[in-house]
Amino acid sequence: MRALGRAVHAELLRVFSLRTWWILAVVLGLYVAVTAGGFAFFVSSSELNGPGPLPAEVAAPLVYSSTTSVALVVPLLFGALLATSEYRWRTLTPTLLAQPRRVVVLAGRLIVALVLGALYGVIGAVVSVAAGAPVLAAFGTDPLLAEPEVLGLLARTVLACALWSLLGLGLGALLTSQIAAIVIVLVFTQFVEPILRIVAGAAEWSAEAARYLPGAATDSLVGAGILASIGQLDPTVPGVIEPLTRLEGGLVLAVLSLALVALAAATTLRRDVD
Repeated sequence: MRALGRAVHAELLRVFSLRTWWILAVVLGLYVAVTAGGFAFFVSSSELNGPGPLPAEVAAPLVYSSTTSVALVVPLLFGALLATSEYRWRTLTPTLLAQPRRVVVLAGRLIVALVLGALYGVIGAVVSVAAGAPVLAAFGTDPLLAEPEVLGLLARTVLACALWSLLGLGLGALLTSQIAAIVIVLVFTQFVEPILRIVAGAAEWSAEAARYLPGAATDSLVGAGILASIGQLDPTVPGVIEPLTRLEGGLVLAVLSLALVALAAATTLRRDVD
């Protein structure tokens, strides 16, 4: 346990000595603020919604799920950079000289990925409420801030971000190439999965498989999201799939993350270091 504590401390020092973590935090905060405020204006404005604004029980969760709807790329990217930075800057050798047991080094990074991912989740949750709730209230839609369901959604947002950071760590540890990891993270989150989720809804078998994609599992865990909220209003819209339960969604994310980490531990991390 003492060795693990030193490994976690060393990783935290390495993370906080660089600007990457807070730059990503600022990007996430700005992204969520604009998205939550925009969602709140759109769903509560009768001029934009035909017969009237969306009901509060649909509008408020959609607004507060802005972090997991659009900004999960940030904790995912952080986890990938956490794993690949030492390959990029060739500092892995000194790290392993200080702590030869690679499993301890990996465990330390796993803990740091979860902690910083949760921190990004807290930032996203706070910003989504700060930017979205006043707009909802200004247009006469109850922000539902005292509702247990909303508080639970915000807590699950923190958990989802922690798991996505772990997912990024597993991906980065498996690839080791920082450029490849960044490209895959951006392409998958911004293009590939959204398209797959929309296309998969066209057939029953593909819709069933799409429920286990990371983004779909996240919507299930959190209990809200763009496609999930649309499905509440009209289940026949293309791209809307039957969600997993919250527990199932969380387990899917955890299994995907740990599977990547385990695969990296069994392959990449066993290689000799130059």
